[in-house]
Amino acid sequence: MSASVAGLVALDGRVALVAGGSGAIGDAVSALLLAAGARVVVLDRPGQPAPPGTAARSCELTDSAAVGAAVAAVAREEGRLDLLVHCAGIVRDGLLFKLGDEDWRAVMGANLDSAFYLLRAAVPALRAAGGAVVLVSSINGERGKAGQANYAASKGGLNALARTAARELGRFGIRVNVVAPGWIESPMTAGLPAELRQRALEESVLGRLGQPEDVARAVLFLCSELSRHVTGQVLRVDGGQLIG
Repeated sequence: MSASVAGLVALDGRVALVAGGSGAIGDAVSALLLAAGARVVVLDRPGQPAPPGTAARSCELTDSAAVGAAVAAVAREEGRLDLLVHCAGIVRDGLLFKLGDEDWRAVMGANLDSAFYLLRAAVPALRAAGGAVVLVSSINGERGKAGQANYAASKGGLNALARTAARELGRFGIRVNVVAPGWIESPMTAGLPAELRQRALEESVLGRLGQPEDVARAVLFLCSELSRHVTGQVLRVDGGQLIG
């Protein structure tokens, strides 16, 4: 690979904040950003392990004040903040008419509220750097999914949040995009019924299910100079599950 091509993907000297970095996708994203040369700070709930090579900071991501303080501390201690990746997410599935208030609030808080708190807090530092933001959503945020009213709504909200932020922040040189995975082999999907996994496999035109590394590669693309003129987009990483 020529030096000029390698330079398009290199993140040397940049500081990346990865929220939810202890999960399967967050771990893969952190590892790949590290390999590309970034300094990676993982922000996650207390007690969650950080991927090797990253700097860890504990924070309750659904606490607005805590998130604001943590982001400000990272920017101050690192001297800059170039990249923000939101990988945090939980599921509490249930049919709409049986879904309790707590399950609704918990999923919206972890998946959507936290992204808003992080993005809002990070704007001053990202503005100085002309940085990039990637929110990890889901194809279910576009198509909906029976039994996932809270999850699908939260992921659809991420898509809308990213597009709005892209419009507002583009003038500062900040790019905001979404990666929307389909079925990804991970602890979150490991406990789901076998028939759902088989259905996802049948939907995939590539004939395989995704891995966390597939999502990480898309995130790296959207963080790098390869995507310097890309913003406000939802990039599906689903093997073609949701072609249309």
